[in-house]
Amino acid sequence: MTSTTQTRFSVGVMTRIAILAAAASILFLLEIPVVAFYKLDLSNIPVLLGAFSMGTVPGLIILGIKSAIGLLHSSSAGVGELADFIMGAALVIPASLIYHRNKTRKNAIIGMAVGTVCMIIAGILMNKYVLIPFYMGAYHMDMEGIIRFAKVAFVDSEWKLLLLITGPFNLLKGVVLSIVAGLIYKPLSPILHGKIR
Repeated sequence: MTSTTQTRFSVGVMTRIAILAAAASILFLLEIPVVAFYKLDLSNIPVLLGAFSMGTVPGLIILGIKSAIGLLHSSSAGVGELADFIMGAALVIPASLIYHRNKTRKNAIIGMAVGTVCMIIAGILMNKYVLIPFYMGAYHMDMEGIIRFAKVAFVDSEWKLLLLITGPFNLLKGVVLSIVAGLIYKPLSPILHGKIR
């Protein structure tokens, strides 16, 4: 078994999971409007840091705690938090698994690139089959209403919304998360690995 599946949940590991989950939950509240109704948040940075330092399972636990806490202020009856969890997992799982095969900067970059592609695909699928249908039902809108709500002149169909807005937004999100996590992982590594007492 690899270190990603054989994580020892000591008090130190659980403490670091709790701290990173708290940081992720706070960042989840801070959103930056980008395009249409999409907002960028940096809450998956602590998730990536946890997955890189402790393994895939602790990373998913941090992600799950963040999403569960997000339910307390959900405006989508938990649907948005479910989608966020799935898209976050699509980024974190491949990124951490590839990195833990050989812990090098190159593998971290490859892992986050693969994870970003997976997040783009997951984002498009979640929007098409979960989020857009939910908002259409919740706000009694048809697809034309959703497109008008997006307020993007060149978008006039669902697939244009998904491929020209959703996809590029998740690409931007993946790139931003990867760059920030990549820049701060090394300086924070002693703390993330519990080497500072």
